[in-house]
Amino acid sequence: MKMKFFLYLAALVAITGCQNNAVTISGTLDSPTLGEYIFLDELKSDRLEPVDSVKIGDGGSYSFKFETEQPAFYLVRFSQANFLTLVVEPGEKITLRSHHDSLNFPSTVAGSKGTEKIVEYNKVLRKAISDLSGLNETYMNNIENPNLPTIIDSLDKVADVYLTGINTYTKNYIDNNIGSLVTLIALYQQVAPAVPVLNPSTDLEYFLKVDSSLFKLYPAYEPVISLHSQVQQLSANVSGTSPEIRESGEQEALPEISLPTPAGDTIKLSSTKGSIVLLDFWASWCAPCRLENPNLVKAYDKYHKKGFQIYQVSLDKTKEAWMKGIEDDKLGRWIHVSDVKYWNSEVVKLYKIESIPANFLLDREGRVIATKLRGEELLTKLAEVFGK
Repeated sequence: MKMKFFLYLAALVAITGCQNNAVTISGTLDSPTLGEYIFLDELKSDRLEPVDSVKIGDGGSYSFKFETEQPAFYLVRFSQANFLTLVVEPGEKITLRSHHDSLNFPSTVAGSKGTEKIVEYNKVLRKAISDLSGLNETYMNNIENPNLPTIIDSLDKVADVYLTGINTYTKNYIDNNIGSLVTLIALYQQVAPAVPVLNPSTDLEYFLKVDSSLFKLYPAYEPVISLHSQVQQLSANVSGTSPEIRESGEQEALPEISLPTPAGDTIKLSSTKGSIVLLDFWASWCAPCRLENPNLVKAYDKYHKKGFQIYQVSLDKTKEAWMKGIEDDKLGRWIHVSDVKYWNSEVVKLYKIESIPANFLLDREGRVIATKLRGEELLTKLAEVFGK
């Protein structure tokens, strides 16, 4: 009799264990497209792994049921642009209500504290992105204004306030949620393509903090392992993410660049030796880059006759977008090159570029004398180089 009891108890524990791993995600969509499929994917470190798909039912309802043995990231999505990231824990029964066109901003979330935290962050990030987009709109509306340099200076100052605000909020968010997987999501948010909220080169402390807490809790979880590897690499190269002036004051030469111009000719960076050169990385899709371009025009017009040259490398996706950006911002007077491979460009890996705009000021021998020159900083440095 005792043996039967223990066998029954063991079976009960096994059943209970399976039930504890069961997860249910139930959702309701406003303005649904009936008959459309909605997808569930698990987010890995470098890919989305399909889990399930269901057809939207009457009243915009859908439901997923699956099992997970540990907290993990999942995506409920219609497309790559319309999705919601969830932090799912074993045993959770999650309910969502969203508009069909904006899964990322559900009106209600229940049953998942991690997902609630992600939605909370998304709202603040969306406000920052909206504010910054408004500045870009102001810039585009004033592109023919003779007072554009003054307007840009003002926009830059406001943009710095917005960027500092979301950066500070994100750091506080991580501090308040340390040990939760939501902090891993927060590390990699952007306000625009290639414009991260937290930059590994300047905010390494927070990458270390998140890695330290999560690697102890989830040492076998793939996204955490990926972060751990990245942080180890960053820690081994704390001097920076791109070539810069060494602390000793020794000037550093840069790797060669040899890329085609819009006309198809290949121009090497080394061909500019003999001039003071601004090596600038930009793209037509990059709002901060477009805001900075009038400063380059001003600097070029003032110092070109004294021996100043600009070698501008684009990370555009298409030649058409690249050429239109050059034309719209009136940049055709200096050297432009690109392989139009976006972030797959050979220069990204060569120069370890993580965000744009990025630039290097080179002396007449092609060695770095200054970096990260924005706005008036560029004109101030050129005045120093050429003499007032």
